[in-house]
Amino acid sequence: MKKFLKKVTCAALTLGTLAGLISPTAFAQDKQTITLWTGGSDNIRLVYEELEKAFDSSEYGKKYDLEIQFVLSGSGAQSVRDRIVAAAAAGEKETDFDIVEMGADEFVSYTADNSAEDMFLPLDFSKIPNSENVEAQVAEGSEYLIPFRGTTVVLAYDEERVDKVPTTSEELYQWIKDHPGRFAYNTPGSGGAGSSFVTTAIYNNLDEEALVSDDPANMEKWDQGFDLLKDLHGSLYQSGGKTVYPNKNQGTIDLLIDQQVDMIPAWADQIISQINQGILPETTKITQIDPAFTGGLVTFAIPTIGRQAENPEGAYAFFDFMLSEQAQQILLDNMAAIPLIDSSNMDSANAELLKDLDVTNFRRTSLGELGGQLTERWDKEIGTLN
Repeated sequence: MKKFLKKVTCAALTLGTLAGLISPTAFAQDKQTITLWTGGSDNIRLVYEELEKAFDSSEYGKKYDLEIQFVLSGSGAQSVRDRIVAAAAAGEKETDFDIVEMGADEFVSYTADNSAEDMFLPLDFSKIPNSENVEAQVAEGSEYLIPFRGTTVVLAYDEERVDKVPTTSEELYQWIKDHPGRFAYNTPGSGGAGSSFVTTAIYNNLDEEALVSDDPANMEKWDQGFDLLKDLHGSLYQSGGKTVYPNKNQGTIDLLIDQQVDMIPAWADQIISQINQGILPETTKITQIDPAFTGGLVTFAIPTIGRQAENPEGAYAFFDFMLSEQAQQILLDNMAAIPLIDSSNMDSANAELLKDLDVTNFRRTSLGELGGQLTERWDKEIGTLN
């Protein structure tokens, strides 16, 4: 009997020791890792860190673990797009490119040399219940892309120095001429705000459908817009007696901060974020003119070379989370992203600043290779003036 009790006691001690060494989570089902590839400035990276925490602690996080692969812009690293396109061209399969973030206008560049179905998985929107609440649509790739936030270029100005704010493009161009040196836009190749100003100046003379067309025939209709840009050149911000086009979106914002100009085209989220940070004064306001500057939708897609292509349930869970009120609130609060769902229940100072920007009326572009050729022509004909 004593020997029996000793064996039982030893067995119990052994099991107890093992139980102490093995974490309780080891007995639970392993969570599936979903890797999201994205990039941009450091402020966007910080927002994604917030979203990652929120996802992992949500109901979705009980089954899936989100991992962010972030490529910082300006770091010299190969872009997310180039990595995915190169991997696809090399015939790689089952990579960790589970989900990719892209601007809706980037879709054309991903599919320039491959069919959309070869590059991305067609989505089953019935498995993304919150997609029914989205109030915006992409111009191209609707089978493959799920939009989750919006942004647009607006007219930013200091209300203390601008008496009458332009409401139309024609009024804006006249304002620039009437206030020489008080307006600036960045080089179109260095940032989307300047690119939007140039694109709308040219495409306001074309049919609206041209903004989502890569038809080379449209290039023959650019002359009137380029004549306008040449006409405005001498009335723009100057330094040392010469017109200066700032580098990057921030370049024009810096001029507005230093009161060297009174009005600029800028991304709405970038302006609002810098107002909140105290970088821009509270007298900075934004407005949208008619016809509007171009904006865009930021989307997610599932590359066919990623692990989620075979079983996309984890990706669908992440998409559904990103279209939840919780995630949309995080985007609104932390980066002034324009919500794509009803924001009436969202309590945010940014919501008040964005209230006049209607995402359903976003003026989107998808020019394909024409966008690069437009920038090249600007570099040759406008950037060399003086």
